[in-house]
Amino acid sequence: MKAPISRLGLLLLVAMTSNIDAQEPRSTTLAGRSTVYAPRGVIATSQPLATAAGLAVLQAGGNAIDAAVTAAAVLNVVEPHMTGMGGDLFALLWSNRLQRMVGLDASGRAGALMTREELMARGHDRVPGRGAEAVTVPGALSGWAALLEEHGTISLAEALAPAIRIAEEGFPVTPIIASQWAGEVEKLAANDGARATYLIDGTRAPRAGEWFRNPDLAATFRLIAEHGPEAFYGGELGRRVVEGVRELGGFLTLDDLASHKPEWVEPMSVDFRGLRVWELPPAGQGIAALEMLRILEPYDLAAMGHNSAEYLHHLVEAKKLAYADLARFIADRDHMTVPPDELLSDEFIAERRHLLDPSRAADRPSPGRAVTSSETIYLSAADAEGNMISFINSIYSGFGSGVVVPGTGFALQNRGGGFTMELDHPNMVAPGKRPFHTIIPAFVTRPTATGQEPWLSFGVMGGSMQPQGHVQVLLNLLLFDMDLQDAIDAPRFRHLSGLRVALETPVTEQVRRQLTSMGHEISDERFVSFGGSQAVMRLERGWAAGSDPRKDGMAAGH
Repeated sequence: MKAPISRLGLLLLVAMTSNIDAQEPRSTTLAGRSTVYAPRGVIATSQPLATAAGLAVLQAGGNAIDAAVTAAAVLNVVEPHMTGMGGDLFALLWSNRLQRMVGLDASGRAGALMTREELMARGHDRVPGRGAEAVTVPGALSGWAALLEEHGTISLAEALAPAIRIAEEGFPVTPIIASQWAGEVEKLAANDGARATYLIDGTRAPRAGEWFRNPDLAATFRLIAEHGPEAFYGGELGRRVVEGVRELGGFLTLDDLASHKPEWVEPMSVDFRGLRVWELPPAGQGIAALEMLRILEPYDLAAMGHNSAEYLHHLVEAKKLAYADLARFIADRDHMTVPPDELLSDEFIAERRHLLDPSRAADRPSPGRAVTSSETIYLSAADAEGNMISFINSIYSGFGSGVVVPGTGFALQNRGGGFTMELDHPNMVAPGKRPFHTIIPAFVTRPTATGQEPWLSFGVMGGSMQPQGHVQVLLNLLLFDMDLQDAIDAPRFRHLSGLRVALETPVTEQVRRQLTSMGHEISDERFVSFGGSQAVMRLERGWAAGSDPRKDGMAAGH
């Protein structure tokens, strides 16, 4: 769960007993999974039924975009506390037809009635993080439709069909999802629609292996399959949602839904160690991953040693600098006072890098001098034609706002909590404005004689963990020669705030003591999420894919 912007800044153990027991164990990883290799196409998601649904699309001749949207709809059913049509969507994709990167921002805006003045009149000194007042326009459904229309080969109705079947017939809930669901019972019980939709007998979360159905969501998806996304964006379904939110004090109008449009955007990128790393432009936090990489590039990180104290210190300190800039400058790109590219310029990066003390932890670094005046699912897929998609869909906190309009079957996001009420801040709450966003897909291309070719589609879900997770997984691959699954499994750090940093258990006590001597405060990792990653890599021939053991998901190919 992502903390508000003003404060920016889980294990599968597999034992194998056979005549190959003498095989050297993966001493640096959390699990014994192998990288999935496949000749034609692959998909990796955070839940097996979603992976299976996407794989079936690939096997039937659909492309990576078709598979991703199909899997995303299934995840709305089977991982409802993280994702769904009540949230937002971002995607980076390599189009084989266009031979270039394409970016999609399908995030929604604040409702026409969401003003700083009205919030203050209601006694708020910050935008609420739950309830109807936190609800912004959900953009995910518009993104699903746009991806299929522009780059897919199947209809939205076809993509929704597996999710409709699973929602109607039911499914056994997986263990990690069940555990996380149980942590949200209080929030769900506070809303009539959420309680009726997501709590067994209105009192508890489903247990691991227990059957769960969502017939209301099945009916909603059938309506959309028949009438298209317009049923929600201005139609009768949208009217029901708006009326339900307004009854609870929310700020949406039907015009807010009707006027919503997803936006095709130009991705941002930086060169790093001979490759090009891509993120989406603000209002997302992907620029922080790019800034971290630029700050770190001159250092001989490999010589420091993987997850040594020196190595972790440099990454944590780079993260602090980049996140200070996030908190000060990043907002809806239409409202930023500093062009995003300026935050990646040589001059700006040099000034930031100069502040990185190689031997001492900084507490709360200030943002840089301007040169000029979030709960989530992540999935990735690739197909035989060479299309690759990096896809992230979220409703922000667990079950988002905690609001389910009765009969609709899906939770509405609480992205309004990403705004600040600080006067004159570029991310100050205002009608029709995109809030600061945590969810970010990532992509890596490599140079060819004529331009670029796709190599890696990856992401790390988990609020403020995401940019720092992107950097860790990528460095595992590029500097330490890990295979794809090892790069995902390897223990991570998560910088929390100030001097506080959490380290996953495999990081040694010696490293922890060394970091403490440098001024870091080591937090109890048992209460910290280190994110969940999926990744797809293009091989010289065929594909590789990996899925994070910190989640219930899997990678599969054909």
